[in-house]
Amino acid sequence: MRIALGQLASGHDVGANLAAIDAFAGAAAEGGAQLLVLPEYATYDKKVLDASFPEVAEPLDGPICLALAETARRHGIALVAGVVESSDEPERAYNTLAAFAADGSRLASYRKIHLFDAQGYTESRFIKPAPTADPVLFDLGGVRFGLMTCYDLRFPELSRALSDAGAQVLLACAAWVPGEHKTNQWLSLTAARAIENGLYLAGACQSPPNSIGHSIAVSPMGTSLQQLGTEPGLAVVDVPVETINTTRAAFPMHRQRRLR
Repeated sequence: MRIALGQLASGHDVGANLAAIDAFAGAAAEGGAQLLVLPEYATYDKKVLDASFPEVAEPLDGPICLALAETARRHGIALVAGVVESSDEPERAYNTLAAFAADGSRLASYRKIHLFDAQGYTESRFIKPAPTADPVLFDLGGVRFGLMTCYDLRFPELSRALSDAGAQVLLACAAWVPGEHKTNQWLSLTAARAIENGLYLAGACQSPPNSIGHSIAVSPMGTSLQQLGTEPGLAVVDVPVETINTTRAAFPMHRQRRLR
């Protein structure tokens, strides 16, 4: 499985964001990738969490997701991107990951469970949490992927639930807010979630100034396979899923753990 990480610097111009995504999709497909992973809020800037989020929110069959589906279909590549989905509350939207197959059909959608009410932000004021904490996964090319969004990384029980449900690769789509120690925390948490579950993690993050960049792919042993810096860009990585079996044979934590 070849995966591409697309690191964006999304702004308020949704059309420009979609054009950047389309360019990444084309480049990733030319590089042989089967899946393009894009950040949280890929289609809309999150510099300020305000009432504009529910104003730009759309249903998953609205124009933005239709454009993402068409990008996937035109370039023949599956993609996962963060969108702002309308909810039944006019004042709050969902922070949602939408996954599309290479034919444009929707593979899955995941509404963020853990909202970023931290570091001076109050995401829950304008974003509604998922109504359930059920893990969301999809299958592609014989590989099972689990979906997570940004702040979810700080809650290891979600990655464990995804692993228990058969995830072989965790996709962590983020707009990781900058601050003291934040880059180290992002790199440490992505590695920890991969190591403790014996799987791969592909983390796509927005670029500065609103986020930290450093999109990363991590092996089941915690090794960085690819890592971007702070500028927008694309990284492609091969994920040999057979490594999961050898890692879990060496460290059989799944059958050894006593707390559930």
